[in-house]
Amino acid sequence: MGSTTFEELKEKALSLPLKPGVYLMMDQAGTVIYVGKAKALKNRVSQYFHDPSNHNEKTRAMVAQIDHFDTIVAGSEFEALVLENSLIKRHKPHYNILLKDDKGYPYIRLSVKELYPRFSIQGKLADDGAKYFGPFGGRHDTQAILDAIRGALKLPTCGKKFPRDQGKERPCLNFHMGLCDGYCRKEMPRSQHQEAMAQAIRLLEGKFGQVEKDLREQMEEAAEALEFERAAALRDRLKAITLLGKRQKVVAGFLADTDVLGLYTGQVRSGVAVLHFQGGELAGRDLEVFPTGGEPAEEILSAFLTQFYGARGLLPKQILLPENLEEAPHISRLLSHQAGRKVELVTPQRGAKADLIRMAQENARTECERMTTRAERTASVLRLLAEKLGLPEPPGRIEAYDISNTGASDIVAAMTVFADGKPKKSAYRYFLLRDLDGPDDYASMDQVISRRFKREIDGDERFARHPDLLLIDGGQTHAAVARRAMEQYGLDIPTFGMVKDDRHRTRALVTPEGREIGIQGAPALFAFIGQIQEETHRSAVGYHHKRHTKTGLGSALEKIPGIGPARRKQLLKSFGSVKAIRAASLPALMEVVPSAAARAVWQYFHAAPEKTNEED
Repeated sequence: MGSTTFEELKEKALSLPLKPGVYLMMDQAGTVIYVGKAKALKNRVSQYFHDPSNHNEKTRAMVAQIDHFDTIVAGSEFEALVLENSLIKRHKPHYNILLKDDKGYPYIRLSVKELYPRFSIQGKLADDGAKYFGPFGGRHDTQAILDAIRGALKLPTCGKKFPRDQGKERPCLNFHMGLCDGYCRKEMPRSQHQEAMAQAIRLLEGKFGQVEKDLREQMEEAAEALEFERAAALRDRLKAITLLGKRQKVVAGFLADTDVLGLYTGQVRSGVAVLHFQGGELAGRDLEVFPTGGEPAEEILSAFLTQFYGARGLLPKQILLPENLEEAPHISRLLSHQAGRKVELVTPQRGAKADLIRMAQENARTECERMTTRAERTASVLRLLAEKLGLPEPPGRIEAYDISNTGASDIVAAMTVFADGKPKKSAYRYFLLRDLDGPDDYASMDQVISRRFKREIDGDERFARHPDLLLIDGGQTHAAVARRAMEQYGLDIPTFGMVKDDRHRTRALVTPEGREIGIQGAPALFAFIGQIQEETHRSAVGYHHKRHTKTGLGSALEKIPGIGPARRKQLLKSFGSVKAIRAASLPALMEVVPSAAARAVWQYFHAAPEKTNEED
């Protein structure tokens, strides 16, 4: 178990104090793989180093990777909760329940540093001195919220900047239609804009009642002062704000007064559904699905509450839970502090609220089952792939390679990665190949495979993950070249070429020795390998096009007499690249363009070999 033995870890755990705190489990590289909290550190941490057979599969896998651990004593269970939440956000440990952080919930941004602040929509928070509201449920809904507030307060939506553009032009149509107060007019005081923006901020904070009260008082004051025009304007604004406050669907979810949580744990996936209610009406829904790890319901809900609501700008007054949580008082205190008011956690046992819990649980179950079906299908394909290729187990990480070139000066390669059957785009890598005498797919493949594994051996973290399977865009020789390139580093990774048919689709896999493995009889596997081949080819061509544009190289299609822009576009749309067009048969070309144009293209690439080097 690394540099520290199991017994040494157990002994260290038994020496811990019986005090609340957090613990950090680390692997041999020093990476934090799990963060947990405990009422009594000694009791909780020592449990990991008892009989492993008592642990679930996820815990056993985690314990097997522990090299050492660290602990931090906290003053109370609440402090331990806060500290745990902070450390999970910082380290994102692999074995903790982690919610997706890439949903891209939009925020409304207010540029407070300007004399005339403006609202905009942003995809994420930034430390830029601006004021942020949200996150909200979606960009469309967020825009609707912003438009509604701007309309109610008659704020400008034009691109003019104030005070720079005041008095330069006549007011636009929005002013004459009563949609804007006309801040472009020279006589408009800045104080009026400040007042309207202050009201907008209170609305985004959910303080509709306060805004209505202020407007009503201002209207009455104006009427008493015989300022009837101003009183009428304030009356119209009050009506708009009152209407806005009743439009629950416009402010879906972000002003909910009650959230209802439903939990479902399946064999493959678990999930939590959150139903947002405002004024007794359903205003929105969120779903979070994650792999089942054998954690108890209380642990899942605790992790969900701190992570999900920790990322939100506005919190509900009440959260209904399907399970009683021992930590509920501490979590309520944490969320209340964040919200600046009381956030209550309630576990209803019967009645209408319990019915809402069941509805949320049904939403969670439906989504988990839908995603589980997909996951199981992927797992089945990977098992079939392993069986077909004679692999000891399904490949967790597949790397695929393709070459794209236009002459000796512009040869590139793409490496795509499929992790657990899904493309992992963050792991894609691209290579600009040099020192080649000309387009040579074999020499190119030798170079890219050699460079990839040399970087791994040299300790480049971008290439640290070892593949279980290599797929090469090409035939037997391509696969053999790739294997020889690996052998110089003492590596023996299963390697296969992706053999294509006349339509540039992978019809079979081939070993470096030339043995073909048919996949067309297994539709799911055929589609999966086709997806890998297409994704790898697309990535190589895309990177090549990027390089191609930078270097100013023109397309080979532009040199074919009689093939104009429309035909070029038509061919590229159908085949995807010049490389695929060159490889296409004459009948395949004639299915896309008229016969004369098809013959011109075919003859260009096949009657003049010196031209065929010019490909995407």
